[in-house]
Amino acid sequence: MHFELASEYSPAGDQPAAIAKLVGGLQAGMKDQVLLGATGTGKTFTMANIIQQMDKPTLIMAHNKTLAAQLYSEFKRFFPKNAVEYFVSYYDYYQPEAYVAKTDTFIEKDSSINEQIDRMRHSATRALLERRDVIVISSVSCIYGLGSPELYLQMTFEVEAGKQYDMRALMGKLVELQYERKDAAFERGSFRVRGDVLDIFPSHYEDMAWRLSFFGDELEEIYEFDPLTGERGQALEKTTIFANSHHVTPRPTLLQAVELIKGELKTRIEELDYQGKLLESQRISQRTQFDLEMILEAGTCKGIENYSRYLSGRGKGQPPPTLFEYLPEDALLFVDESHVTVPQIHGMYNGDRARKTTLVEHGFRLPSALDNRPLKGEEWQQMRPQTIHVSATPSVWEMERAKESWLIAHGEPAGERSLEPRLMGSSEELPGDNHTLPRYVAEQIIRPTGLVDPVCVIHPVTPKDKQPGQVDDVIAQCKAENAKGRRVLITTLTKKMAENLTEYMQEAGVKVAYLHSDIDTLERVEILNDLRRGSVEVLIGINLLREGLDLPEVGLVAILDADKAGFLRSETALIQTIGRAARNVDGRVILYADEMTKAMTAALAETERRRTKQLAHNKKHGITPKTIMKAISDDLKRSEESKSKGRKSSQEAELSIEQLRKAMLKAAENLEFEEAARLRDLLQKSEEKALGIAA
Repeated sequence: MHFELASEYSPAGDQPAAIAKLVGGLQAGMKDQVLLGATGTGKTFTMANIIQQMDKPTLIMAHNKTLAAQLYSEFKRFFPKNAVEYFVSYYDYYQPEAYVAKTDTFIEKDSSINEQIDRMRHSATRALLERRDVIVISSVSCIYGLGSPELYLQMTFEVEAGKQYDMRALMGKLVELQYERKDAAFERGSFRVRGDVLDIFPSHYEDMAWRLSFFGDELEEIYEFDPLTGERGQALEKTTIFANSHHVTPRPTLLQAVELIKGELKTRIEELDYQGKLLESQRISQRTQFDLEMILEAGTCKGIENYSRYLSGRGKGQPPPTLFEYLPEDALLFVDESHVTVPQIHGMYNGDRARKTTLVEHGFRLPSALDNRPLKGEEWQQMRPQTIHVSATPSVWEMERAKESWLIAHGEPAGERSLEPRLMGSSEELPGDNHTLPRYVAEQIIRPTGLVDPVCVIHPVTPKDKQPGQVDDVIAQCKAENAKGRRVLITTLTKKMAENLTEYMQEAGVKVAYLHSDIDTLERVEILNDLRRGSVEVLIGINLLREGLDLPEVGLVAILDADKAGFLRSETALIQTIGRAARNVDGRVILYADEMTKAMTAALAETERRRTKQLAHNKKHGITPKTIMKAISDDLKRSEESKSKGRKSSQEAELSIEQLRKAMLKAAENLEFEEAARLRDLLQKSEEKALGIAA
């Protein structure tokens, strides 16, 4: 199948030139290109047109799950007849395995898996292996170990109506694929048997299962049905059954891996004994022997990913199998908000390595566990296909990669002056050019809607000259905007301030919520939709309210403490935050500051440059700006079951908090201060989590 773009609009403004330039670069074989697109200029629509013209499987990377969810909804609308998939971390809660040597504290791995996201991950990998018209929207989860695609494919099998099958052998294969037999509680990733009927609930389906009807050993028919109502769906001539886990391994490979693990364990014990680390030696022996017994009996164990080197057949130090290995060689990659996403990719490896090194040194894991890791930055660069970096504020790294690709494609010398990377806001013009950007960058500043970058004003942080301070002022501003039917975004510097300000504004009668990383993936999407619907009128956040969020109802963006130096108030961060008000014709931005910083000066200058260019375009073409009209999507809406779980977890959290408080006080009374401190930290986290559930 080919990509079919469904849209009532055609490219306009800067979009046609940007599309032509980027498609030309891809066809010329350029490895890297940059799309510098201002907020609201339709970068997503530009990407969709490029995908349609190139007609290749595409991976789009975003730096957080919230932005990934928004992109998923948009591309589902652009390509309703094609496979648009969602691939992010499936953990609602994740506490990695760790050891604190200073206090001799071992922390067991603890996690809560979101079933809906797990299903979507299976759907994504299946689509990549079965078809060409696939767009996968992913977070940086795609650079983490996933399980070998070769083994994943090797374990699949096909069933076809009219052929002979031994039902018991078929059930045995399902067990090998880690499906569970559940005749009563039939759910995703399970199968059940009723006489000559075998029902399978595949891992990539949410509300549809397969029914295999036998007559003796002959498979008479296959059809889909609704597991809840039993209503029959379409008949299938044949179907392919994929594994219920990406880490599934054939039995011979599993047995081979066990022998290799035993060999490494023997060597490691000898090393630790020689070093006189008898405790560590005994610890690694007991833990690994237990894991090996579980693998032999059940085919898996807790933390089986730590043995991924042997299960995937990789050598020491080799990169783990990731989603990139599921991509065809001619695939395309878009790195959305690349100025944030690229540094995030490069930073993942070091933190993971430090934690696992401590576990290995103290006998909790074998050295081979170090190969269960995310890709290194240089490995990602080697594995990624042709790439377009998309950002309103691209960094020097992307510009240099694009420069190198441009020179290779055009055979020009590396030192050419006109190709030197420039930072945003540079006033130096290129020879014969009418803007400040290099030739290898596709610029998209003009908005087809005619919308202009928002007006920016500065208000004081501290009260002076009868002017209120930032908190009192922002509350008054919010009430004024809400009275006009517009929404407000407020950015703070810390989670604590976001939560405290939310509570304070609620007491002042404002319909407000906060959004930060402690909130579950799908709940974030619902909060943003609530803001658009109006059940929430003000949203407070830190970093999640910057890049990429498309909220046309927002008429005001308030940046608290804009004059504080740091990452959250850099030139790039301020430009991105200001852009959140660029989708509403009445959009404006208030920066609360007592002094002008270099970052503020540069951000305001770049915003004014874009305003001037758009205003000139509007005047020339007689365009009257209009606020963007956009439907509210429920593509990632949580099920009623998960909502009830959320309400239940809120009640359980209150009970747990009281129990933790009593245990902490008792430990302190018994002079067990280390235990009391540990319980205090748990209590604080539980209270923060409970506040998130309530909000």
